[in-house]
Amino acid sequence: MTAGGSMDGAQDERVLFLDIDNCLYPPDLGIDKMMKERIYAFGRENGLDAESVEATCLTYYRDYGLSVRGFIRHHGIDPAAFNEKVDESLPLEAVIATDPALRAMLESVRVRRWAFTNASLQHARRVLRCLGVDDLFEGITSCDYCEPDFPCKPERRAYDKAVREARAGAPQQCYFADDSIKNVAAARDLGWTAVLVSPAVAQVCAAAGSEQVRTVHQLPLVLPQLFA
Repeated sequence: MTAGGSMDGAQDERVLFLDIDNCLYPPDLGIDKMMKERIYAFGRENGLDAESVEATCLTYYRDYGLSVRGFIRHHGIDPAAFNEKVDESLPLEAVIATDPALRAMLESVRVRRWAFTNASLQHARRVLRCLGVDDLFEGITSCDYCEPDFPCKPERRAYDKAVREARAGAPQQCYFADDSIKNVAAARDLGWTAVLVSPAVAQVCAAAGSEQVRTVHQLPLVLPQLFA
């Protein structure tokens, strides 16, 4: 029986949704910083002055979930150009190494595995490939920057999209791990079992009302029902 299968061949509606960036790999790799630098550079190229670009991007991130959505709404930028100059320009292959421990953890998952990211599909695939786990996911729910008003976490529409694409069952059959407290809280509000993946102090988790682990490798400690 393969992961996500059942003894009688019926599809298992239980799904473990996993965020990718700063969740499947540690935040201290610095990828988030590199991405922010590219976003700020893109903002300057599209009319934002150097003094305000950082604050503007942070405002867009806060108000719209992703800075690119603010760029699209207020500056009419080409989403494909943003993807090329930000996501696709990251030197992921030089920074992210294969993670045998992550692979072993994922291989022991007894339910279906699905990646759920706010990044582009190309970026998601690159990260999973660098980590050496791309073959362990049944699919990926990502953001298509070229789709008008595309949904992203923590919006309800994004979670609905993930459930639809993964063909998941009822909320109690959805399990989720993410490094964002807002994303974890949103999943929990929907009835999902949600885990915060963060090396930060434990009281951060209390605000989300959910379990917390310092690294994704520790998921079996808080979700033992999903592991062999």
